[in-house]
Amino acid sequence: MALYEHVFLARQDLSQQQVDALVEQYKGVITANGGSIGRIENWGLKSLTYRVKKNRKAYYTLMDITCPPAALNEMERQMGLSEDVLRFLTIKVEAHEEGVSAMMQKREERSERGGFGDRDRGPRSFGDRDRGDRPPRSFGGDRDGGGDRGPRRPREGFEGGAE
Repeated sequence: MALYEHVFLARQDLSQQQVDALVEQYKGVITANGGSIGRIENWGLKSLTYRVKKNRKAYYTLMDITCPPAALNEMERQMGLSEDVLRFLTIKVEAHEEGVSAMMQKREERSERGGFGDRDRGPRSFGDRDRGDRPPRSFGGDRDGGGDRGPRRPREGFEGGAE
């Protein structure tokens, strides 16, 4: 049987008990078709980057699934028909991760592992980057049209222009 990681997003106006009932419903679909569910993680109510079906937030849930493809197809079919499920994603994996997922780890633990906290987050401005062989830009000051383009010609039909 194949191994999968499955994440689904449930509507924000559901209660946690209703989300747990959804998990149990889909768990029943998998076990009825000869599969099994390993770890289940409720990541809680999180903000979405953009609105999905008029929702700004969603309940995230991760499930580790071991099942035949037919069982997974049936579960995904039922999720697609459900109005309570906004989105879902299933990824086939070689082996399930041990322990808690990266979403459940505390920020300090992630930085110790070399995750998000290992980057240099010091103050930085655009002037800090390496400009290579290009000469530095000059802003302002030289308004007479000098430089590589030659002198400016006055525009016709405007005050100060050639008539």
